[in-house]
Amino acid sequence: MKKLLVLSGGRHPYQESTPILGEFLRAAGHEVTITEDAAVLAHAADMGRYDALVFNTRRENLPDFGDLALAKAEQDGLQDFIRSGKAFICLHISTCLPKTWPEYHAITGGGWITGTSFHPPYGEFTVNVSAPGHPGVRGVLDFKTVDELYMGLAFAEGNEVFITAEAAEGTHPWGPQRQPKHMPSGTFPLGWTRKYGEGNVFVLLLGHDARSFQTPGFQQLVLNGVDWATRS
Repeated sequence: MKKLLVLSGGRHPYQESTPILGEFLRAAGHEVTITEDAAVLAHAADMGRYDALVFNTRRENLPDFGDLALAKAEQDGLQDFIRSGKAFICLHISTCLPKTWPEYHAITGGGWITGTSFHPPYGEFTVNVSAPGHPGVRGVLDFKTVDELYMGLAFAEGNEVFITAEAAEGTHPWGPQRQPKHMPSGTFPLGWTRKYGEGNVFVLLLGHDARSFQTPGFQQLVLNGVDWATRS
């Protein structure tokens, strides 16, 4: 059993995904605290009670949603928590790079950049296990999910990718004006691990909504991520 802090909130359907996340983490025996208040990150004594921090949240300032980017003290607290040897599990668009904190991708090893990254329409695709020996895919075989397949991401050297997906070339509506955008074919990373200081970082780009979170393969990946990232 591990003590997990889940930070939620932001422009995404977290009101439906985060309760499912908490439910299956608790069912696996973990003690789970869920909050949308990032202020806890700035308090080392409070953070010290947790083994892992799970981000299911979009922490950037958006004109149509509000200012949710982490304050400087919260940024520092997050960095100190992971550097000290604690675990960080980062789901879906939680990798988004805030304009106020360009160093964030040094923790996550890359991820979403608003205005640069994109994805085909939400729909079904196959998640492929690309590194069968990786602890992130323990008990997981290739599976189908209904989700968003992210493209155009930042991606750092040293990331150990364990799942990918294939996509065909196409043109799809994108952006606020839903203009046609060419999207390439290829193999796209969907999950990786890395170190940050003494801490383990587990990134999983799946997990858009309730349907995505209900997929058994997705749930097993998250549980594997907690197990791997909190190992001694």
